[in-house]
Amino acid sequence: MSAAVKICGLTRAEDAAAAAAAGARFGGLVFFPRSPRHLDVPRAAALARTMPEELARVGLFVNPTDEALDAVLAEVPLDIVQLHGGETPARVAEVRARTGLPVMKAVGIAAPADLDRLWDYGLVADLLLVDAKPAPGAALPGGNGFAFDWRLLVGRRFLKPWMLAGGLTPDNVAEAIRLTGAPAVDVSSGVESAPGVKDADLIRAFARAAGADAAAEAGAGSP
Repeated sequence: MSAAVKICGLTRAEDAAAAAAAGARFGGLVFFPRSPRHLDVPRAAALARTMPEELARVGLFVNPTDEALDAVLAEVPLDIVQLHGGETPARVAEVRARTGLPVMKAVGIAAPADLDRLWDYGLVADLLLVDAKPAPGAALPGGNGFAFDWRLLVGRRFLKPWMLAGGLTPDNVAEAIRLTGAPAVDVSSGVESAPGVKDADLIRAFARAAGADAAAEAGAGSP
């Protein structure tokens, strides 16, 4: 079984090109100053305009104000807004209405009690990102390389399309997809040679393990 791939935390044009060449369908740009993958608006705008058209441009925000969203969207051509903080369902709906863009909401999972939030956010978001819940006091809300117990998702039904994230690597993504049935997977630190620096070989290996490269080749060869 194959899954669509999102390569998050892109900071260089060559990494976006490697992601597209490997068959990824989404490329993530981070707008969170505490992240080593953070991009300021001019740098993000330049990168977004050079990203291959095969990649949907996803902007990752953490509890953004309206002003912060407006400042980015005025300059950066995004296709999807990703909310990765403590935004409420009501705030997700507000961002969706304000931006006019599809909104992906990240939901942190650590225990069965966290699963109920998937339904609440599924009522208002266009896509769900099911991620590992950060530990108390963690510096980043995601991209920490931590996984959660994927067995919590076995047999789970979702209101909206969803992606699996959290500690995924070329070595474990195939098993994660097999166990959860995830239709899409998101990776950041798992394909890096250093924080914020993607490795083309790891990107290719991840896409191959997820089956995205084969799906891309099949699509390219179809009439």
